[in-house]
Amino acid sequence: MTSTLVVIGHGMVGHRLADRLRELDTAHRWRVCVLGEEPEPAYDRVRLSAYLRNRSRAALSLVRPDFLADPRITVRSASPAVSVDRRARTVHTAGGEPITYDALVLATGSRPFVPPVPGRHLGNCFVQRTVEDIDALSAAARPGRPAVVIGGGLLGLEAAQGLQLLGMRPHLVESAPHLMPAQLDGEAARVLQDGAARLGLHLHCGTTVVSVDGGAGGLVRSVTLGDGSVVEADLVVFAAGIRPRDDLPVTPALPLAERGGYLTDAFCRTADDRIWAVGECAAVLGRCHGLVAPGYRMADSVACGLTGHHADPLDEMDDSTELKLLGVHVATFGSTSGDAGTAVEVTFQEGASRYAKVFLHRASGALLGGILAGETGSRADLAPWVGRRPTADLESVLFPAPPFRPLSP
Repeated sequence: MTSTLVVIGHGMVGHRLADRLRELDTAHRWRVCVLGEEPEPAYDRVRLSAYLRNRSRAALSLVRPDFLADPRITVRSASPAVSVDRRARTVHTAGGEPITYDALVLATGSRPFVPPVPGRHLGNCFVQRTVEDIDALSAAARPGRPAVVIGGGLLGLEAAQGLQLLGMRPHLVESAPHLMPAQLDGEAARVLQDGAARLGLHLHCGTTVVSVDGGAGGLVRSVTLGDGSVVEADLVVFAAGIRPRDDLPVTPALPLAERGGYLTDAFCRTADDRIWAVGECAAVLGRCHGLVAPGYRMADSVACGLTGHHADPLDEMDDSTELKLLGVHVATFGSTSGDAGTAVEVTFQEGASRYAKVFLHRASGALLGGILAGETGSRADLAPWVGRRPTADLESVLFPAPPFRPLSP
């Protein structure tokens, strides 16, 4: 007998789940209905900066023709869910049509966080979350003119790079003392900030935005910072983080985590045994994850569970990152919490071009994780040693071409 799975959200993680289930469901037990909010099916949101270069939506698409042609799959784009009735096991869409489900997956993702500063609703204030956002931003951009990005994390740095591609002169404001405070320590951030300065990015760290100030026609004119300075700006991009989209009306309501997100167990199951949550809207064991790799693990786990395959509990999630920002390689791997009770920090640096910090277990000497910035080895080179005593020539892996200089034993 065929059962119906409804997936609310056709982003990267929602698509991964539907595609993976299609692959694993050799018994053809499931019919899958995917409800998407945006006009087009799933696309690679991580590569939005690439869209600025080629402006090709097709190049971003994650949906293969065989997926859309599969009779077991129904994709309804521009058809957002507006409510869920758990007792009747139905999802209502914006079109008013109820869809009955046997299993339901919430893959509603996240929304950009816009700080409640005065002037945030002025014209030429943007977020950068969808291709429509990029189109609007591109239309407003004026080469040679200044712009302000609010937020110095991954999203903010990508937004600043995008503005540079559009020919603008971006300023970046970060309330923490340095860039990427959630991933990097101060020394690693300094390598990144040197790269930013070389590319002409103007940094304002350790200060906040007091107001976005308007000019003629209700458009942005400038931004006032907490240190009293005023930065001229033709447009502003808010890139101050994301918040889980956990506000879909569900009756009776599902429990949420303390900091938001649908609360799930280690297998992404909510309090309702017919409803799962995956991706940025899911608080697995109480914690949300804002990267796509953990989201894909969640999608794979649920697809395995629904098709009778083994799935390991997601009690440990890898939030490692590796990317090139502002021409500088940065990466994290393993645990970078640096718990003084169990970890010893060892730091290496060579000039302003490369920096590495590794965390070793105090008792066993096993590698726990690390931070890399600049011309270092890759995360892939270091990750296999996590949980083990590292190779005796660890320094040559961190800095492939010596010499290096340890800063602390």
